[in-house]
Amino acid sequence: MPKAKVAIEERFVVNFIENGGKFLYSESYNELNKNLALILEENSWTKSDILITNDKIKSTYKLPNSIKINQNKSKCFITNCENLIADDGSILISSNQIEEKNLSDFPENLIIISDTTKFKNNIGEGLAEIKSKSNNIPTNITTIKNFNISKEKDFLSYGTNAKNLYLILLEKATI
Repeated sequence: MPKAKVAIEERFVVNFIENGGKFLYSESYNELNKNLALILEENSWTKSDILITNDKIKSTYKLPNSIKINQNKSKCFITNCENLIADDGSILISSNQIEEKNLSDFPENLIIISDTTKFKNNIGEGLAEIKSKSNNIPTNITTIKNFNISKEKDFLSYGTNAKNLYLILLEKATI
């Protein structure tokens, strides 16, 4: 008998953690903000250490108004994503998140905030969704899949820019 396929959410989380990502699940906006506060506390970051380039993220995920958009001395970049790719545990992002910059232009610490509607089996599904939902297809589409800074020098990850990555996943029912 063929093996039963593991649920898309579980495949993503297993692959994401194997890539070196740190995963936090939130059932509500209140829990999302508590998880964010714990990440900041764990790393001794203050709200002035955060870089957010898209102010809509603050309102969409009900982040505290005390978080300022800091362009200069940021230690952590908070953004959302296009999709969460289950097959390899990667994060699909585009110019909607990083504008026309390279990932290397951002701090080495990333916090991605997403929700459970963003799961896709593979990159092809993620790209198809981007194409179908927008009149202006975003540029600078890429995936983040190397979250272990210690593996950055590994031959197999050549050309990628490792980031210390946290994913806070919000249950879709609360959105």
